[in-house]
Amino acid sequence: MRARAPASSANLGPGFDVLALALARYVEVEVTPAPALAVRTEGEGASLPQDAEHLAARVAIAVAGHDRLAVTVRSEIPVARGLGSSAALAAAAAAAAGSPDPLGVAAEVDGHPENAAASVLGGLVAATVVDGRPRVVRLPLDPALAFVCLVPDRPLSTAEARRVLPASVARQDATFNLGRLALLLAGLADHRQLVPEAAEDRLHQAQRSQLFPEAPRLLGELVAAGAKAACWSGAGPTLLGICEAPRQEEVRRAGDRALAAAGVAGQAWALAADQVGLCVADEQGRWQPWQPS
Repeated sequence: MRARAPASSANLGPGFDVLALALARYVEVEVTPAPALAVRTEGEGASLPQDAEHLAARVAIAVAGHDRLAVTVRSEIPVARGLGSSAALAAAAAAAAGSPDPLGVAAEVDGHPENAAASVLGGLVAATVVDGRPRVVRLPLDPALAFVCLVPDRPLSTAEARRVLPASVARQDATFNLGRLALLLAGLADHRQLVPEAAEDRLHQAQRSQLFPEAPRLLGELVAAGAKAACWSGAGPTLLGICEAPRQEEVRRAGDRALAAAGVAGQAWALAADQVGLCVADEQGRWQPWQPS
């Protein structure tokens, strides 16, 4: 079976470990029977070991219950850049191996469900864990919005990005984030209400800037170029500009210039939201939305 899942941008500023948005850049996994395990990778992440330790292989083996599999991965999602590569890969591998619950598998792999939820359901989601199971809600997303990602060449692991976060937060900071979250959700549902302050956060973005000192300047450049708001994408170092569709290319070009001016190797991508999520290929090779069996 062949399955495909989109990238995702999580947190979106104040929505730490809760919000995520599916983006139209994909990883595809094919799993077929074989005499012995064989792993082949193409595109992003192709330099990773092609053996039983590869995440797609580990997920497929766990789902199938054996390792007599050929696993092929074709990815457009860069690894360790804050675009949900592991959640998307786990969801696609689980579906390709026949799992009835790719969301549960991917959420367990990732340790929290928001990236997995966006990759499986598409669109804008809020996700949490209730009674040990992911609970996901699709949220309104204005189709007039488009997205620009500044993707540095440098990786940043989620584990490293979490190590710089404090163990507790002040009440006023929690209240601040809740207020900004309300602004953000209103603005994502109706772009006319989206303001730059909606992406402000006190729980993770400033703390993580010690790992990517150029980030505050680049976020400011995105807004100055016409993005309605800008934030870190997941644990970074990718940064996300949220803009009206007619201004997307203008913001993307400004993003490329800002990266160069800051001395940060990388590139700016213009991306749409993915509204479909996890797909499987039918007998004619056409992508169809994944449905529980």
